[in-house]
Amino acid sequence: MRIISANLNGIRSAASKGFFAWLAKQGADVVCVQELKAQAADMKPEMLNPEGYCGCFHYAEKKGYSGVGIYSKRTPDKVIEGLGIADIDAEGRYLQADFGNLSVISLYLPSGSSSEERQQVKFYFLERFLPHLRELKASGREIILCGDWNIAHKEIDLKNWKSNQKNSGFLPEERAWLTHVFDEVGWVDVYRRLYPEATGEAYTWWSNRGQAWAKNVGWRIDYQIATPGMAEKVLRAAVYKDERFSDHAPLIIDYDATL
Repeated sequence: MRIISANLNGIRSAASKGFFAWLAKQGADVVCVQELKAQAADMKPEMLNPEGYCGCFHYAEKKGYSGVGIYSKRTPDKVIEGLGIADIDAEGRYLQADFGNLSVISLYLPSGSSSEERQQVKFYFLERFLPHLRELKASGREIILCGDWNIAHKEIDLKNWKSNQKNSGFLPEERAWLTHVFDEVGWVDVYRRLYPEATGEAYTWWSNRGQAWAKNVGWRIDYQIATPGMAEKVLRAAVYKDERFSDHAPLIIDYDATL
């Protein structure tokens, strides 16, 4: 079973750069996308239902902002749109598709880089999302959470960690929260399970400023995080960088499982 996670930084922009042509060749069973920056009326047929896939989406209320989606070869048994928390759901950040005893979730955590106000929104999101992560973990279901978490967990996860210790995405509080998710709640960072020492090849996001992409001055902020049972089935993982569809790169992970 192949699962791909990709922050598109605008689905229309990514489509124009060849994302769907690339996707058609990947043999993915489920594809989680984030940052649609589109409403239903903006979506073309190839974006709604690429050939061989059915799509489901959670759009943000604000135009040109946020939004998440899931494409799957198999029609989900159930789709859950949002967390049931009004201000979070208005931003289109959570979408869950259930397939038998497996749930795949497309997730887009807030960024706090634009202002101190947005950083506080991010902290408030983390505070309220943690109980949901505990409930999911305790549900007895196998679960894979895919998405842009907007947090680089450890020093190995970004190039310039020393100069970013006071910046959103690498703040001590954010990193401690993610450590709690792994070490206390019991979720598994699937990529790191396979490649505990990987550095530059693991980065999934690069700033558009300077020559970050050319010099691979990146961050690993896109994850697939799984229940231990699913994490044990991971076979291989890779970040696709041969083409650029966004300021993020797709994270591709294969599991010894069927959808």
